[in-house]
Amino acid sequence: MIRWTMREAVFKPTLVEQAHIQPGHHVLDLGCGTATLMILIKQRHPEAQVIGLDGDPTVLALARTKLADAAVTIPLDQGLAFELPYPSQVFDRILTSLLLHHLTRDDKRRTLREAFRVLRPGGELHIADFGPPHHAGMAAVSWIMRWLEEASDNMKGLLPDLVREAGFKAVEETARYSTAFGTLSLMKAENPRRSESV
Repeated sequence: MIRWTMREAVFKPTLVEQAHIQPGHHVLDLGCGTATLMILIKQRHPEAQVIGLDGDPTVLALARTKLADAAVTIPLDQGLAFELPYPSQVFDRILTSLLLHHLTRDDKRRTLREAFRVLRPGGELHIADFGPPHHAGMAAVSWIMRWLEEASDNMKGLLPDLVREAGFKAVEETARYSTAFGTLSLMKAENPRRSESV
């Protein structure tokens, strides 16, 4: 049901494609859920080093089952998106799908700062999450979501500014999809190289 209403089969492959993952890249699936995205990443980029992180042990147990069923080996870590258990500048890519709209504005800020911290200079953040409605039909669907505190920032179009506030550059929306719950936006952002950040 979620796959149908959220168009997972469309937007997740697009998110992986836009990340331009290279052999040897260290990739974090932030808020990995039940492993759908990271399985796709590993199947398409078997030479990448992929790690999944989620805060829910029950969800991680389901992820381990899905990984075993798919015959894919990926380390999973339990932890909070805004307190990442990793040293600074260790990842080349961070992908996150449908995580940020669950977080309060303060926790969004903390999560994005943590993503910036653990990305290497020149690394990229790729996001799939709800955004502002892009036509009247989506405005009607998104109206209910605006009343949810955590999701309202996304619906008001504030997420790109929060990403920039964390230090990212070249923040851009790359795609939009109409779903049963509102407009889903794909975004990308760069952790600037040291010479670019001066």
